[in-house]
Amino acid sequence: MFERPASGERAILVCVGLGRAPEPDRVEEFGALARSAGAQVLDVLVATRKSADPRFLIGSGKVEELRARVAALAADLVVIDGALSPSQERNLEKELQCRVLDRSGLILDIFAQRARTFEGKLQVELAQLQHMSTRLVRGWTHLERQRGGGIGLRGPGETQLETDRRLIGKRIKTLNDRIEKVLQQRETTRQERKRQEVPTIALVGYTNAGKSTLFNRLTRSDAYAADQLFATLDPTVRRLHLAPGLETALADTVGFVRDLPHELVAAFRSTLQEAREADLLLHVIDASDPERNDRIAQVDEVLESIGAQGVRQIAVYNKIDRTGEPPRSETGADGRIDRVWLSAHSGLGLDLLLQALHQALGADLCRCTLRIPPRAGRARARLFAAGAVISHKTLADGVVEAEISLRRQDLERICREDGIELPTANAPCADEGRFLQSNDSLATRGAA
Repeated sequence: MFERPASGERAILVCVGLGRAPEPDRVEEFGALARSAGAQVLDVLVATRKSADPRFLIGSGKVEELRARVAALAADLVVIDGALSPSQERNLEKELQCRVLDRSGLILDIFAQRARTFEGKLQVELAQLQHMSTRLVRGWTHLERQRGGGIGLRGPGETQLETDRRLIGKRIKTLNDRIEKVLQQRETTRQERKRQEVPTIALVGYTNAGKSTLFNRLTRSDAYAADQLFATLDPTVRRLHLAPGLETALADTVGFVRDLPHELVAAFRSTLQEAREADLLLHVIDASDPERNDRIAQVDEVLESIGAQGVRQIAVYNKIDRTGEPPRSETGADGRIDRVWLSAHSGLGLDLLLQALHQALGADLCRCTLRIPPRAGRARARLFAAGAVISHKTLADGVVEAEISLRRQDLERICREDGIELPTANAPCADEGRFLQSNDSLATRGAA
């Protein structure tokens, strides 16, 4: 055995194909993952086998080749694009005399670097400890030693390995308890939004598809966005004003990737729950990605695993500024827009997305003239707070005559609770021209 080095960024990557050679786009994505983690990629080896070797995952011949490359390039890290068992990881480290990491460990390291909020750090630490708990027997030789034989320490004692396992188990329990409290807080927030009948839109998609850039464009926010894998991890929810009386909550979620470690899916359940509980999903797709159909299938697979497959989707094909395609929208069998081509970076085609959102969530928006008596001050305040008042004037008798645009169920509830007579002739609000004009600034705003 050997003492594992405290650090290591000079890396050799090994892409493993079982049954067939790994696809070029997978090799390229794995290199991007390693560089996102801060690795200096010295070389990339490809290993193809009919089935996994139970001892090394890759064959013994490839291990010999890899050992020679490690020595020649003075590499201190080998990253395997596959899932290594604890014994395979330990065997490879013994043979190569350097640190060995699998795909899950690499993604966990990226998440550890990117997490910024208290909740995100809790989730990443939990996932790392769950991953580490099965791997304590690897390169650290001191873990197998028993505590020394000083006074009071003689006898069977407890090995350092057992101590560390026990401490990790206690820490995992503590983290689960804390994350459970976060889940309860988020559930309280979601229930409050439901009570106020605020529809929720969740952004989902493959990592680096442009979700955070689109989020910033729509909400005029400044969430971190960069052209790199997993640029943002922490869940962010902002208010999005679609039309007078139509407020929504827009949630940016963590990006997906193929073979996302199950530890992360479990740890980030509070973030992913925003997608499961949403009224509408915006599936952001990199239109310039030649493998975009595979990416769509991989995202749909993750959505199914978290129980969000039944939520209505609008497919947003982003980055048309790279492909030269014109902005456009397409309708589905139900006559509603379900595909939009745009550029979140330039804002081109954003008006089409806003129109699709308005169509999807504002179908029951009604517009009417409401007479609010002087005694109904609370109702007047609630309507103004909801952004539902388009114009108003106060009559001589103190009655406020207001032109209202609000979702029908919200307007009926306010009128019922405050004893206001609701006009019987409520026409649907079809003034989308005014709606789109009010949002033109979104399409011309600079890139976030």
